[in-house]
Amino acid sequence: MPAPDDFDYDAALAACAQGQRQALAQIYARESRYLLGVALRIVRQRQHAEDVLHDAFVAIWQRATTFDAARGAGRGWIYSVVRNTALNWVRNNARDVPVDEETGAALEDEMAVQHHASTRDAGETRVDLGRLDGCLDRLEPGRRECIVLAYVDGCSHGEIAERTQTPLGTVKAWIQRGMRALRECMT
Repeated sequence: MPAPDDFDYDAALAACAQGQRQALAQIYARESRYLLGVALRIVRQRQHAEDVLHDAFVAIWQRATTFDAARGAGRGWIYSVVRNTALNWVRNNARDVPVDEETGAALEDEMAVQHHASTRDAGETRVDLGRLDGCLDRLEPGRRECIVLAYVDGCSHGEIAERTQTPLGTVKAWIQRGMRALRECMT
């Protein structure tokens, strides 16, 4: 994910929510090549990645009203939509797509989150989110940052290593150990 410029992603999403197609076109013009890269790393075939990107932009358009700037940055939300759309595509076509270790781990975590969310009511979910916040606070800053970049911003391990100026192997280990610590803390 390239460094952000002065473009206001939150305002563009608000404009999408109001039905302004030009706002979606601006997001597409600024981010599509990077978002295609995110999808391609996950689905591994360009044609499928292009389909994922299309579906993700349809979802961005349709769900722009659900974006809440208080919960995170608009740009991160956009990347999360693309990442989740790609992971859903892989999950639905798992027999046809060889996945690497990173994508496999992301799929497992995503399925665990979805299973957990489907078995909880809203009140229990809020309590768990509060516990998760406390568990994240217990992690050392480097591990916490890597997990947030991976699971909130949708960055790959390589992108995280580049952003944090940390060796790739260290990033992978921090995420793996951090996720293990979060699982233990949450149980």
